[in-house]
Amino acid sequence: MKIVAIIQARMGSTRLPGKILKKVMGKTLLEYQLERVRRAKQIDEIIIATTEKKEDDVIVQICNQNSIRCFRGSEENVLERYYKAGLKYHADLIVRLTSDCPLIDPFIIDRVITTYLQHNYDYVSNTIERTYPRGIDVEVFSMSILQEVYNEASTLAQREHVTPFIYQNPIRFKLGNVRYGTNESRQRWTVDTNEDFELISKIITLLYPTNKNFTIEDILKLIKNNPDLEKVNSHIEQKEMEK
Repeated sequence: MKIVAIIQARMGSTRLPGKILKKVMGKTLLEYQLERVRRAKQIDEIIIATTEKKEDDVIVQICNQNSIRCFRGSEENVLERYYKAGLKYHADLIVRLTSDCPLIDPFIIDRVITTYLQHNYDYVSNTIERTYPRGIDVEVFSMSILQEVYNEASTLAQREHVTPFIYQNPIRFKLGNVRYGTNESRQRWTVDTNEDFELISKIITLLYPTNKNFTIEDILKLIKNNPDLEKVNSHIEQKEMEK
């Protein structure tokens, strides 16, 4: 079984354009994410799925510089982009990640994959019932399930966000949810606004120089010891998914 992590990435963003190429200590957020995903032991290959737009040429350049394969497809139909990327690189199992999560934890990636492999689920994530911080999101599903979704999903939201067709049909699909030990869902470690970037930048600056392999427990301890950090983006509301 070939397990492929597909990370959707593009320069366009309604709230913070070019966010994934913002730099902290001379390195882009996308490069931090790639470095962390590479440490996941269960993943056989990482693919960046970007768009065919000229502005995303720079993402291809970063892929080349980091020896990461890249697939280019539709900007709006992200479901199609995932499906065609999975086909091209012969994926059996897909780990869906998004490029606005530079602090993704490789141990959590492996945990979600292991949960999928050890049970008879069609889809496993740590987001059906949120207990992990936002920005530590992992979804796992087979290529055969993705093909079903690709053939049947009809709404704009289902095709833009890839997996709603699965988790909105819990009778048809067997869904698995991975929980964290405590409910940390109020924590926001994704990058969608300037405030989000400010927080991520501070976390990386404070932890990375002495511990490149920092975990979510290290981040939670840092925030507990520096409570003002959590206030940086606590007022930011998650952008709602369009119907």
